[in-house]
Amino acid sequence: MTGVEDIRQVSDRYVLGDGARPRYSQLLHGNFIGLGPRRDEFVGQLIEDAARVTDEELGLMLDEGNWRPMLTAAWLVGVSRREVFRRRIGELLLESDRVYAGQGYCYALARLGATADAAILATYLDRYLRQLKSRYDQEWALLALRRVDAGLGTRYADQFTWPGGLWHPWAAANHAEGEQSRELITLAWSLIDEAEQRLPGPDGSGG
Repeated sequence: MTGVEDIRQVSDRYVLGDGARPRYSQLLHGNFIGLGPRRDEFVGQLIEDAARVTDEELGLMLDEGNWRPMLTAAWLVGVSRREVFRRRIGELLLESDRVYAGQGYCYALARLGATADAAILATYLDRYLRQLKSRYDQEWALLALRRVDAGLGTRYADQFTWPGGLWHPWAAANHAEGEQSRELITLAWSLIDEAEQRLPGPDGSGG
């Protein structure tokens, strides 16, 4: 697919979604946590669309230049674990030139969860924690790196959080969110993990 009409069709389907509020707005900051009874439906539809969306459609959204489709595409990449987009997601995260989209990039890398993803996240943190006057997606990146650590049994995040590490002066300068905010982000990510586990496997049993 090419052209303006194609990206509009893709955005209508995946970025706006079918809910009363656009999908991108529910993904932003993990807002879908607050959907109440509709939360499971939202997560289920996200998982379905992550399986349905094509690499070409994801590429269109990531290259669109608007944070809304870029954020949404990154979440879909993460849910479906599309490793083919690791390099592009990493480039976009390190460029960090679209507000909010980095939240999705961090989630995607956290879900991919390989040493290569840890390297990207560590590079990002090493670069942007030094910029005390810039508040981008440092908190999301640290949480993503901790998730990768948990999956790999590594401790890449420690280099930033040990006493004297880069995290502490940046967090102090930017009044970084407290533990409650970090728990909400982690909860948003875990809701997708849990929903996947409930899906029927090839033999009809749970995942």
